Amino acid sequence: MKMFTFKSIAIGLALLGSTSILAQDTKKINTKTSKIEWKGEKLTGSHEGTLHFKSGHLKLENNKLVGGEFIVDMKSLNVTDISGEGKQKLEGHLSSDDFFGVKNHPTAKLVITNVAEKGHNDYGVIAKLTIKGTTKTINFDIEVKANEAEAELVIDRTNYGIKYGSGSFFDNLGDKTIYDDFEIDVELKF
Repeated sequence: MKMFTFKSIAIGLALLGSTSILAQDTKKINTKTSKIEWKGEKLTGSHEGTLHFKSGHLKLENNKLVGGEFIVDMKSLNVTDISGEGKQKLEGHLSSDDFFGVKNHPTAKLVITNVAEKGHNDYGVIAKLTIKGTTKTINFDIEVKANEAEAELVIDRTNYGIKYGSGSFFDNLGDKTIYDDFEIDVELKF
């Protein structure tokens, strides 16, 4: 009788273990339809553009967000608010070592390390963001639905060694001052 009970418990635990494995889900993003839009501002105006994902996924457990990882192709840096020679010059400057150093740092990476549920489909996220070889912790909110997710991030570029034109580090920049924070709007499609 004791042997039967022990086997029943072992089988029950094995079934519970397999149930939790089945409850985990990795949602890979569609890199062609997912979007990253950025906006950077300076004293006299702003510029906008896009970036593309190389890869990415969210991890869900029992339909709740628990993690994720994304790789951004920094070589895809695109300016969308101007055209012609001005666009080419700005894209070249943003790709240079003054900003993102794309030649030596062709990707950026975000790894979700902690998640707190805030309400229906909404989460507060703590993540490690690596830009230009430097990794820092950032916080943001994300809304996760069945086939998509959306997030807005505000990133202080100086935390990643990008100080060009920063009024926080250089004096007498006048109207050439570029603000430290830039905004990222992310739309993930699964």
